[in-house]
Amino acid sequence: MNKFWIMLSHTYFTRLKSKSFIITSIILLVGVLLLGNMSNIINLFTSGDKEKKIAVIDETNGVFQPFQEQLKAVNKDIQLDKVQKSEDALQKNIKNGEFDGYMVLTLDSNQMPSAVYKAKTITDSSTINDVKQALQTVKTMMAATSLKLNSDKLALLNSPISFQKVSLGDNAKSEKELAQARGLVYILLFAIYFSVLFYANMVGMEVATEKSSRVMEILISSASPTKQMFAKIFGVALLGLTQMVVLLLVGYLLIKQNLQNMTGGFFEAFGFSSTPVSTILYAVIFFLLGYLLFATLAAFLGSLVSRIEDAQQMMLPMTFVVMIGFFIAMFGLNNPESGFVTVTSFIPFFTPMIMFMRVGMLDLPVWNGIAGIVILVLSIAVLGMIGARIYRGGVLLYGKSNSLKNIKKALQMSKNQ
Repeated sequence: MNKFWIMLSHTYFTRLKSKSFIITSIILLVGVLLLGNMSNIINLFTSGDKEKKIAVIDETNGVFQPFQEQLKAVNKDIQLDKVQKSEDALQKNIKNGEFDGYMVLTLDSNQMPSAVYKAKTITDSSTINDVKQALQTVKTMMAATSLKLNSDKLALLNSPISFQKVSLGDNAKSEKELAQARGLVYILLFAIYFSVLFYANMVGMEVATEKSSRVMEILISSASPTKQMFAKIFGVALLGLTQMVVLLLVGYLLIKQNLQNMTGGFFEAFGFSSTPVSTILYAVIFFLLGYLLFATLAAFLGSLVSRIEDAQQMMLPMTFVVMIGFFIAMFGLNNPESGFVTVTSFIPFFTPMIMFMRVGMLDLPVWNGIAGIVILVLSIAVLGMIGARIYRGGVLLYGKSNSLKNIKKALQMSKNQ
């Protein structure tokens, strides 16, 4: 057992000090810092937006004044200037930076306002939508006047329909709670997806690196291949937990510091204002179990290759399986009670993400979450036993071995040991 802990600590500290891990951790920390200060960043950019100047050629003799008033109510940072210039002159003014764009206001066949907006580029959809909304309001007011509708009738005509969604289940989530759960689960699903792929591939690459450098020949003479495999798996798991603890700690401190600003809008939609403890707990459990499942698979796949270049190709099927599970989970965010989603959540290789999505989105009986955990634990145990046998023979395979057919050779060699 002493050799196991030596190999585990060697794997952990070697990866912990590696440049790739340090750079990745710094990038993730920067991402957490940006997310935690999102409100300040948004305010910084929005406060610095310059005023938009739009020239208007009014061919209606009456629409410009109400249009200008409505636009001020919609967006006070857009300035309209009524001009008596030709379009050629205005196009020169736009090139010189005097105006951001210009509009030609006319009346259509029904004597309702219409407009053509021209600018150097039409990528500023926010400004265009605000201008369009203000002109639409003016058209509605003119139409109401022509139909002899008073302000009360016009307000009644434009009032939105009352449509409420009420769940009849005793513990079913409300519409607001579902929206918050969907946002939080969406972010955590991405975290599980990338973490499982990153750390599981790290295990496979670690094994392939040792084989290509012939270090494996020395290791197997001092410790059993099974101990080596599980030492690498748990060493990288400890590395992943270290990284997650640091990121969660920084995230918690940022949220605590900026809690007063993390209300409404982005933060309310993504559920940061009321994060359920059970959802975070399920995220950690399914992350660890998902990692152990795919890391075991990656370890014996990595043992089948002799060159680092072949490792990624060998682990490509595993990557596709993780991606399929992720895409099903993304689909399930909009329909978590779908029969297809329910069935696939009990398939071991899909369980970490899909079952987590279901327990995060729905008020499922406790046995569903426990069943998913038990399925994963049993699958890890079975895959661990099979993987240990393949690993024991695979580490002795050298030469061109980048095919899954080598699993049979590895099993035969493990029997002869």
